[in-house]
Amino acid sequence: MKYIDEFRNSDTANALSRQIHELSSELPGQITIMEVCGTHTMAIAKFAIRSLLPEKIRLVSGPGCPVCVTPAGYIDAAIELAGDGKTIVTFADMINVPGTSSSLSKTRSSGAKVETCYSPEAAVETALKNPGTEIVFLAVGFETTIGPVTSIVARASAEKIRNVSILTSFKLIPPAMEALSSDKELKIDSFLCPAHVSAIIGAKAYEPYVEKYQKPCVIAGFEPLDILSGIKMILQQIIKGEARVENNYSRVVKYEGNQRAVSFIYKYLECSDACWRGLGMIPASGLSLKKEYHGFDAEKRFGIRISNRAENKGCRCGDVLKGKIIPSQCPLFAKTCTPEKPAGPCMVSSEGTCSAYYKYMR
Repeated sequence: MKYIDEFRNSDTANALSRQIHELSSELPGQITIMEVCGTHTMAIAKFAIRSLLPEKIRLVSGPGCPVCVTPAGYIDAAIELAGDGKTIVTFADMINVPGTSSSLSKTRSSGAKVETCYSPEAAVETALKNPGTEIVFLAVGFETTIGPVTSIVARASAEKIRNVSILTSFKLIPPAMEALSSDKELKIDSFLCPAHVSAIIGAKAYEPYVEKYQKPCVIAGFEPLDILSGIKMILQQIIKGEARVENNYSRVVKYEGNQRAVSFIYKYLECSDACWRGLGMIPASGLSLKKEYHGFDAEKRFGIRISNRAENKGCRCGDVLKGKIIPSQCPLFAKTCTPEKPAGPCMVSSEGTCSAYYKYMR
């Protein structure tokens, strides 16, 4: 508790807020800072960080929620597999994400086998207990969870477990940041970089991007003081006309990251193009199983295709994920789109921007 209190001290938060206000007077105009981490999104809303900032600073949420950026076509493919008699194992956030016309929750209520879990290991255990059934794990996630999910393939390969596979929708954060930066319409000035992802890939991973686009990047933790001091560091860079990667979460994130985890990931996976909800196809922004592990690739194993279908009509999750609008600007928000009846994934996920606004900022 003492550790948490250290990073939630109200006096320190107010002092940081005053310093940010003072620095903002040196800005030439309004600046936009995008956070690309769902946990940051929730923390900013929960602790009312925006209320502590001057009008010159605009905080927007980016594609930092892996569930939210998963395209509808992926959900359709998972539903197809479930309808074909496969047992789907997934983290609970995926259950209510809408596909083109249905969801895994609705499919389960119709009799399909869809199970939720807390650990990817559950898929392997389910496969061992049901040797006559094909088990498919929904492999959705960023760099943080890619390693644990890939352990399914590592164990299944080592133990020759043949009835388990993964349906991949892995995403990499730096290429998405590059895609956002190259979109001049968005006018993003800087990024508050994700903490969990950075613990894996390290501060070093952002340097090529910063050098190319000259946008300050600060890695920050999830506590209020982490976020406020990260914003302060961004302002200091902008005022000085600098652009570099700063690590404000050095108690967890190292410059080189977790090389052991990275090596494990790339033993089984290789870069591939990936479709992001709202952002479209981004080159080399995903990871797919290497050829020697295609036997564990559900898409290839069962001959299904993940299509890049259009998203639900009227839902503006894509614009929310790019920071073009805030959730309340979507005509469905808190009306026909609620946590109980979501129209898009940003309202479903516990890290979704719409979910954060609905819970803390309505």
